[in-house]
Amino acid sequence: MELISGEAGVYGYRKLCLRLRSEYALQINKKKVYRLCKELDILQPQREVKFHYPRKLARNRIITESNQLWEADIKYGYIEGEERFFFILSLIDVYDRSIIDYHIGLHCTGHDAGQLVQRALFKRQQFERETKFGLQLYGELI
Repeated sequence: MELISGEAGVYGYRKLCLRLRSEYALQINKKKVYRLCKELDILQPQREVKFHYPRKLARNRIITESNQLWEADIKYGYIEGEERFFFILSLIDVYDRSIIDYHIGLHCTGHDAGQLVQRALFKRQQFERETKFGLQLYGELI
């Protein structure tokens, strides 16, 4: 009880077990310490693990302005009353993380994605691009 009332009161059962072994030379298992802490109602609340999802797709590129790199994101959900799924396809500008355009529907096909890209190009006035072969219209590519 001396350990709990002191600075060890904020320890979990594993660290408390290590302190009991080192300071008092007790032969005690961490499971036994857990059971005792549970009986005395002194267990610390279990911490929530927060996941960090790194941005992997644009890692090898240096983006300096808008419209240099776009990413597509597909999400879906379930409609309870109709027993079907709906889809949300969105185009995201990597530079400022803004949604350029999106498609919401009961299906998400390649045709829907092509129309979405065309609408996004018209929104951002990106009608043509220059390549090593000359100017190309985006509309021909889709």
